[in-house]
Amino acid sequence: MYFQRRGQKLLVILGTIITMLFPTYSSEVASAPVQSQKTPQEQTQSVPASDEDTAISAGSAATNSSTLNNTKNTKGLTLSQLLHKYPETFKTSGPRNKVIALTFDDVPDPRFTPQLLNILKKYNVKATFFVVGSRAKKHPALVKRMIREGHAIGNHSYNHPQFVKLAMNDFQSQIIKTEDIIQTLAGYKPRLIRPPYGDISEQQLKWAKSHGYTLVNWNVDSLDWKGLSKNQVRNNILAHIGRGAIILQHGGGGPGSHLQGTIQALPEVITIMRKRGYTFVTVPQLLQVSKSK
Repeated sequence: MYFQRRGQKLLVILGTIITMLFPTYSSEVASAPVQSQKTPQEQTQSVPASDEDTAISAGSAATNSSTLNNTKNTKGLTLSQLLHKYPETFKTSGPRNKVIALTFDDVPDPRFTPQLLNILKKYNVKATFFVVGSRAKKHPALVKRMIREGHAIGNHSYNHPQFVKLAMNDFQSQIIKTEDIIQTLAGYKPRLIRPPYGDISEQQLKWAKSHGYTLVNWNVDSLDWKGLSKNQVRNNILAHIGRGAIILQHGGGGPGSHLQGTIQALPEVITIMRKRGYTFVTVPQLLQVSKSK
């Protein structure tokens, strides 16, 4: 019994010594973080929801011109690299003359497009409208009015997807389906394509080049799709505009879109730039290319 008690005391003493020599071991074990595990349902809920209707979304995730040209698409090359590699096919501006081109994306939209057309007619300015095929099919009279009043038409896809996320067949279908609709309304297949969100892969660009298209982005971004005020839209344009500029604005948007800023700023932009000695032309005129293929 004596030795048994003495052994127990030795064990207690030994345990105390160990605790004193290695004080962090037990606390580390006790405080080690437990890896949280999400259920499949929780993981699904944490994934951001995609846009409900990209076909009529004004603007884009890529329309910030300060980052646009340096954004890598899924094929590896940045847009800036594509622009340098295919300078005759992919354009963001024209020759450095005192001419500029107004462009309007995501048309036709009966809420905004007629107001823009009224202003352009009043000031005798010809612009370029990049048409979404599904919208042209729904509002053909507005496309016909654009043509009748002397504006140029470009292809902006059928329902505004991000091209780099599409298989080649789907990408080609977006272009061909829209140009067939435009041909019915305008009498020609447009040479100009503006990729939704300004983004395209090299493989898609090669296909467009081989089929006689010209890709047109921009070098002045009004950022009007953000619902900016008249002064903000006007200042965004005037701060960056110059010789041969291609200006990005919107003539259509999604549910709840607010484009009054771009509508209200347009007369001032036209007046100010004319006073500076600039002439407004269509993109085909600016680039000296045919409006049709």
